Amino acid sequence: MTSPPLTLVSHALCPYVQRAAIVLAEKAVPYERRDVDLSAKPAWFTALSPLGKTPLLQVGDTALFESAVICEYLDETRHPHLHPPDPLERARHRAWIEFASALLTTIAGFYNATDAAALRARRDDLAHRFGQLEAVLGNGPFFAGSAFRLVDAAMAPVFRYFDVFDTLQDFGVFDATPKVRRWRTELARRPAVRAAVGRDYPERLLVFLRKRPSALGELARAAQKVDAVVG
Repeated sequence: MTSPPLTLVSHALCPYVQRAAIVLAEKAVPYERRDVDLSAKPAWFTALSPLGKTPLLQVGDTALFESAVICEYLDETRHPHLHPPDPLERARHRAWIEFASALLTTIAGFYNATDAAALRARRDDLAHRFGQLEAVLGNGPFFAGSAFRLVDAAMAPVFRYFDVFDTLQDFGVFDATPKVRRWRTELARRPAVRAAVGRDYPERLLVFLRKRPSALGELARAAQKVDAVVG
């Protein structure tokens, strides 16, 4: 039986889209990628997406929404399976995928912090969260050892933010978490992770940050001015 064609409806900066793109790449599943402008959502998109968010995965004539649902569907229908076979361990991984989603909310609080004090507080929140991860990690290189899992796909977009944040200032978020640092480095090397965004992702994220009326936005604007002078 021929599998229906897949289209991943995405936004260039959406971390949840990255999760789905990573899973598709890990499974070597062919698909079309279609970007949308979430500030001017086309009618066809709002008709398909009840929540008005990316990602969407169009499976033939059926549209799936929510990254966790999309990744679970792909794992149930395409090999290799990225969830562990044991039900209890699988449930534990699902819980930590939810933790990764909560981390993305904390990151949004970080880049939206209105002043230096709020930025430090959100930085401390992030360091605490990564400390919680540190406590459950083993010897790596991935979350549960040598096998790449769905939870790794969920965490990779979290770490990617810091590739850009670190160019603005050393926030020391990972100073006390060597296992998390190693995990972050290993995920950054993964071909599926690298291919989940376009080459212009860092600049796109910087443009997004510069537009924020926030402390991190101010750092991004200051760095742009320095680059302009040096250039």
